[in-house]
Amino acid sequence: MKGYIAITLMFCFGLVGCEGFFGKKTDLEFIDAPIYTNRAVAYVPIQPIIEGFLSPSDVIAGYDGLIYVVDEGSSEIIAYDQAGREQGRYVLPGVTKIAMDRRLNLLAIGTFDTVINEKSYTLSTLYRLDLNGPLGFGINHSVITKKMVHPYYFKSSFSSVDAEVRFTSIDVMADNQYYVSRTGPRDNENQVGGPDDGLIIFDEADQYVSNVFVSTNTGFYRGYFKSPLCVTSYAKPVQSPSVNESKDFFVAMADPSVPIKVQAIQFNESEFGSSFTVKFLNFNDTSEANDFLYRPGRFESPLDMTLTGDGTNYLFVIEGDSLFQFTTTGKEGVNPPPGSSAKKNIIASFGGTGQEATQFNKPSAVAYLDKIVYVTDRGNGRLLRFKLTTDFD
Repeated sequence: MKGYIAITLMFCFGLVGCEGFFGKKTDLEFIDAPIYTNRAVAYVPIQPIIEGFLSPSDVIAGYDGLIYVVDEGSSEIIAYDQAGREQGRYVLPGVTKIAMDRRLNLLAIGTFDTVINEKSYTLSTLYRLDLNGPLGFGINHSVITKKMVHPYYFKSSFSSVDAEVRFTSIDVMADNQYYVSRTGPRDNENQVGGPDDGLIIFDEADQYVSNVFVSTNTGFYRGYFKSPLCVTSYAKPVQSPSVNESKDFFVAMADPSVPIKVQAIQFNESEFGSSFTVKFLNFNDTSEANDFLYRPGRFESPLDMTLTGDGTNYLFVIEGDSLFQFTTTGKEGVNPPPGSSAKKNIIASFGGTGQEATQFNKPSAVAYLDKIVYVTDRGNGRLLRFKLTTDFD
């Protein structure tokens, strides 16, 4: 650990200064949109476009090989096969985000209406849906087997401020434990359950385990995560014994005081216990890439992201009207294909506001399966699919 700290200190002071990285006042500039040109290496749309949504807010690739879309406008989870044919749907109150564990159960962020002390509240809630219901397997046969209502998963008391806390994202690890991000008004690091803004861990039985606290070379932070909007683990389909077992993850934050909005967090385990630390990724070696994930001010408010589960080690990020692609080492773009004269990563990010097949209107989520990228286009009420030109056989 001493060696690691020494290295990161040299990195911080040599390149950017830890004050900016860890959230002191930083001059943030709005994100530059990707440059859109005709390129030999680029994402091309797959037809037909899947339409008819009211307000699609999330999309995931399931371990069962299906694609699941959350239509927040209709409070539905809708399943499709990879050809885009609907397989069923399920209504869940206030649903916004979902994830699937390796037992083929869905975990969903929704709401629960209740009355406390004669006053009505709508509380943020985690639901577990067993797809294998009494009438068969599938989203339309789902049965709710558990619900975790905030704040009752970690305490028995309730304050009206608890009703302002919202779960924002959820993702599952290979052992079926899962991370949940949440936001809220209280930043008291000493309160029960930690500050409202944060990441929490549930075990495979839906029991609250702990908050995620982060150690850095500037100290230990119980309130490290500021307005976390999304978390993505390394465990991704396809289902196989080789699913990545790492407990590392990427988190996206929206707070203006955080200059590096998307960060890699590393899980460490030793004889002295476990801890989480920030992974420092290169952001200035232009001999390897033209732009980087960790460039300060690179993003303003990233909404969603996902990692690839096929060993290509790419990270997709949604912000503004665009989809951005990085390697897990922080370089923007894709690795040059065999035979290419390119010496560094080739930019594949794309977007722009509009209704064309490669444009978006408030894109909200991204998923990846079998070399296909899925993007929910909330403003246009549709699901778009893309494939890299070099991935066509």
